[in-house]
Amino acid sequence: MKIRPSETPLHTDHQLDQLAAQFEHWRQTRAHSSERIPQHLWDQAAALARVLPHTRVAQHLRLSSSDLKKQMAAQCESQAVTPPTLPGFVEVPPVPDWPPAPTATQIELERPDGARLRIVTCESTLPLAALARTFLEGS
Repeated sequence: MKIRPSETPLHTDHQLDQLAAQFEHWRQTRAHSSERIPQHLWDQAAALARVLPHTRVAQHLRLSSSDLKKQMAAQCESQAVTPPTLPGFVEVPPVPDWPPAPTATQIELERPDGARLRIVTCESTLPLAALARTFLEGS
């Protein structure tokens, strides 16, 4: 269960009720009364206590408020201590020689009135004939 601060109060209340049911199931099915609370239940409780008052979460789950705060602190420390895993060696394949790099097309036009048009492009789909005709007829 991931808890986000942007979740609605109704949704977090529902999650708190679901977690309370999980705690109750654990309490009823544990082997010994001294058995420790499973870490995944603590993690969920600590996550809920980040978006709801921790005292409310502790009371609803029948936990010690100070124990819940300790779990929250431990969870923050473990997240801060764990460095991000960086990938080892990453092989970059060589760039294939095919298809060849596009060559630039250059066109220079000059009208009798002295106006000049210079086009340099790598686009092969440019309507060069239409551009040239429009420029030359514009005199």
